[in-house]
Amino acid sequence: LLDGERGASDQAVGVDLLAGTSTRDGFKSIGRACLRQIVGNQPAVLKGDPDGVHQMRVGLRRLRAALSLFADILADSQTAAIKSELKWLGGELALARELEVLMKRVVAPLKKRHARWGGVPSLSEELAEKREAALARAQDAVKSPRFQALTLEIAAWLETGAWTNPRDDLVRNRGDIPIEVSAAEQLSRRWKKIRKKGKAVLRLDAKRRHKLRIQTKKVRYAAEFFAGLFPGKRAAKRRKEFLPALESLQDALGDLNDIVVHEELIAAM
Repeated sequence: LLDGERGASDQAVGVDLLAGTSTRDGFKSIGRACLRQIVGNQPAVLKGDPDGVHQMRVGLRRLRAALSLFADILADSQTAAIKSELKWLGGELALARELEVLMKRVVAPLKKRHARWGGVPSLSEELAEKREAALARAQDAVKSPRFQALTLEIAAWLETGAWTNPRDDLVRNRGDIPIEVSAAEQLSRRWKKIRKKGKAVLRLDAKRRHKLRIQTKKVRYAAEFFAGLFPGKRAAKRRKEFLPALESLQDALGDLNDIVVHEELIAAM
């Protein structure tokens, strides 16, 4: 409030994990960082900032990715309920973001290149109206009691949820494993899946390609979450090569997915 930045979009911050930390405590730190990004972008969404919508969605995706990465220690009804509510919130924000991207990446260049096309202004106007309605829907969601209840529930769940003190010995033991061991296993296993599917990428339809995109995104978030756990020059070099490659792959798959989404949005009109 003092520096006048309330209302600016809030990007993800790094997670400072220490080797030797338990898997359970590692997830708790990651969850807090994701929740901070979600809540931190509420003022920007209410102000009507498209980047605020985008960054809140990033926070949601990072938290949902973390829930997937740590699924072995999060198998309880409370976690399932939170996952369902996160999916609801993501759905309320999705159309505003999709239409914003469509306007910037498709309609704006089209207007510039084909200024004399009679149909372009009316298309642009109709899409702008739909974007405003979608933004209003997103704003209604983040100022609702449901959003407030969800963020408070996540905060309480991260600190004292059933998952923090499991009755099942196997789940408890998994949570006690050092975070760097869990991280290495997750990165290795998930990267192998991406490489296997990547070999057949030209044969994937839009739906299966979208699943590959989601898997790639999860690995990228995991690599960012776990970045500080593997010290040394060799690890730093591998990370420096790996993260940009993942980002490029994610961007390419994202562009292909955007094409499909944009076709559906325009066809629906």
